Amino acid sequence: MFRPKLFDTLKNYSTAAFGKDLMAGIIVGIVALPLAIAFAIASGVSPEKGLYTAVIAGFIISALGGSRVQIGGPTGAFIVIVYGIVQQYGENGLIIATFMAGIMLLMMGFARLGTVIQYIPYPLIVGFTSGIAVLIFSSQVKDFLGLRMGAVPADFIDKWKSFGLHLYSANWYAFLVASATVMIIILWPRITRKVPGSLIAILLTTAAASVLNLPVETIGSRFGRIPSSLPAPAIPALDLATIKNMVQPAFTIALLGGIESLLSAVVADGMMGGRHRSNMELVAQGAANIGSSVFGGIPATGAIARTATNIKNGGRTPVAGIVHAITLLLIMLLVGKWAALIPMPTLAGILVVVAYNMSEWHNFKSVLKGARNDVAVLLIVFLLTVLVDLTVAIEIGIVLAAFLFMRQMIQTTGVNALSGKEEAGDEKFGSSSIIPGVEVFEITGPLFFGAAWKFKDAMRLIEKPPKVLIIRMGQVPVIDATGIKVIGEVYRESKLRHTKLILSEVHSSHVMEALKDARLLFAIGKANVTATFEKALERSHTIIASAL
Repeated sequence: MFRPKLFDTLKNYSTAAFGKDLMAGIIVGIVALPLAIAFAIASGVSPEKGLYTAVIAGFIISALGGSRVQIGGPTGAFIVIVYGIVQQYGENGLIIATFMAGIMLLMMGFARLGTVIQYIPYPLIVGFTSGIAVLIFSSQVKDFLGLRMGAVPADFIDKWKSFGLHLYSANWYAFLVASATVMIIILWPRITRKVPGSLIAILLTTAAASVLNLPVETIGSRFGRIPSSLPAPAIPALDLATIKNMVQPAFTIALLGGIESLLSAVVADGMMGGRHRSNMELVAQGAANIGSSVFGGIPATGAIARTATNIKNGGRTPVAGIVHAITLLLIMLLVGKWAALIPMPTLAGILVVVAYNMSEWHNFKSVLKGARNDVAVLLIVFLLTVLVDLTVAIEIGIVLAAFLFMRQMIQTTGVNALSGKEEAGDEKFGSSSIIPGVEVFEITGPLFFGAAWKFKDAMRLIEKPPKVLIIRMGQVPVIDATGIKVIGEVYRESKLRHTKLILSEVHSSHVMEALKDARLLFAIGKANVTATFEKALERSHTIIASAL
């Protein structure tokens, strides 16, 4: 259903509901402020880009989304991707990739792929989420310790080698500020959960650094003044060469944005008992990323932590998300210039906590105790994310998961000979029996390209061509083109050997339609396609008798 949830919730909207949404939206807006700035800086762009994204994309996601309580904006999952794009293509390339990703998300939504994206394997999601957490933590070591060094190497191993070589240059004031930030965020909820610990940490550490004149780097000293207004919108210039270059990073943004937004919506449904519209959510995410790029922002998606904060503080309609975006806009317009005083170690401390929360180490540990296939997907995706590239990790992870799933399906498909060399009357089925001259094989499980070879091998077990070959298909739920081809080959070989082929118990409508479409039912003959095995045996008796 392509209708935003906002339209439904406004039908019977009350003053009391608005009061709850207003309070929740203001709180979430305050929570989002330091995160928007920190995510932007960690992504390799100026801090105001994160604020633009939170305001524009946050408003669009709530206004058009398929979830009642989704809060959108920049998220930690995009830090690694955005940083890599900025390093390779520059900020203009990032804007183009974000714009193209928005278009891709729109297409995914209108193509009704919302439910398909939710079927991405869980070990894959945990693997790259945990890998991203490791990379986010690694990206903050320089500011957390106040290391005096040049540009941080992009490669993970080189990065840590460089940290080790420059450890002597650590700024203990920066380390104390970052550590204090982490401790405040951890301990503040014991006092109250109404005001976010990250905001308190920013206020206290910024005040301490300014009053005590601590020798630590600030947002202002690194980036200069933060603008207190939104920029003029501008549609990025696209040409065929640029589109070709940016397809891969744009697809990565779109895929990760779709996955994270729908995961966030599913978590929200579980918390409040609702049901989101996945395809409408993808459309909203697409529009939000287009809007963000037009205003010079970065990729946006649904934020699980901020969505949960919205729900816990009483938000129940998209109005809360709209209030959150307006709150951020007012903060940026009125007090945005003061953000330049925030110490960089403070933001590093905030992101270290974000990385820990993203690490999902409990889930990581749980998957490690599971099936070997899941463990393989988890570890390979995790290592590829950390050591190679997130895009490669997702692509290889999906392919690997698909192959392992096919392997499992192949193992569930069996082909068994039920007659073999039994004497007449050895096996009884109702009032009928398998008589000499009749061979019976039973297929269990899906008959697709991965399992078709099992069936072909089983057919080679037949030493002497029988007069009748019965294939039981009652436990075949699906069949693909390869399976149809194999059945066709068995039919043609049987015809050459003067063997009658009988298909028994074709219960699946999918299998029956596939046989009809391939004209196999016509070739085999309706009389030789029976509803039960007993009728197949009766038919075999008739064929044997007529041949005498």
